[in-house]
Amino acid sequence: MLIPGILLSGEHLKSDAMNTTSLRFDKKLLAYLALTKPTIQLLVVLTGAAALVYEGSLTTQPLKFLWVMVLLAMAGGAANAFNQVFERDVDSNMRRTAKRRPLPLGHISLTGAYLFAGSLAVGSTIGFWLSFNWLSAVLAGVTILFYSLFYTLYLKPRTPQNIVIGGAAGSMGPVITLAAATGEVSLAAWLMFAIIFFWTPPHFWSLAIYYKEDYREVGYPMMPLVIGETRTWASIMRYTIITILISVGLYFTGAGVLYLLAALILGGFLLRKTIEAQKTGSPQAARGVFGISIVYLLALFTALIVDHSIYISIF
Repeated sequence: MLIPGILLSGEHLKSDAMNTTSLRFDKKLLAYLALTKPTIQLLVVLTGAAALVYEGSLTTQPLKFLWVMVLLAMAGGAANAFNQVFERDVDSNMRRTAKRRPLPLGHISLTGAYLFAGSLAVGSTIGFWLSFNWLSAVLAGVTILFYSLFYTLYLKPRTPQNIVIGGAAGSMGPVITLAAATGEVSLAAWLMFAIIFFWTPPHFWSLAIYYKEDYREVGYPMMPLVIGETRTWASIMRYTIITILISVGLYFTGAGVLYLLAALILGGFLLRKTIEAQKTGSPQAARGVFGISIVYLLALFTALIVDHSIYISIF
């Protein structure tokens, strides 16, 4: 099994430095941006923003609203950057990541990646503490440590439940932003957390089915390798149904009818596509569910934003 975080050799570091210095400045910036996993960042920031719109107190303070989003993006970026630092050797041996991520490509030096990730982590945590409150700072700091260290270095290489437990980190966006805005964590924040938490395993397991041989190559005990694809599809179905039910439950904490309709329609669409993919059982169908699940979460939390924006404009 490849162990993430093994130090690169002196020759590798020398070659890495030569590659990074030859990049144009704009290409280097894009490489550092890639280190934060922008697609994941979009989901984290959107869910955090939806929580703020839902709660409403910062909608009349756009600068504070924007600052919360910046700090959340920094915290998420730090966690993702550390994840790529510690998994750089694994990423080099997976076709999904070897030619896409900046460290395996040699576009960023290891030292630069550490400094970048550390700066984002410290800056976001201190920013939440000084600008808002200690609770949001603690939640942001713990989330970064949980994802970058506990999930990446311990859970992922050791247990097929890695993404179930580790998914808690990616679900913290609404919790952190509402803690920043109000100094506490409400039931609605935990329901939004639960939506993302239960959405994460079917989202990731469908990708793990498609890239099953990649994970076999690097020795990660992903669910399709441990229990087989048939049982993994059954787990995907269970988690999908739970996600849909919780998304509907958010309506009863104050979300509007528009959100409820969106939750029902989007949930029905996701469930139908998952059932079709389960019957097909092909890796391509699994990858299709992965893509559809991203659209589902984006659309669901966008609907929550639109629903509460309409409510605010009327009342």
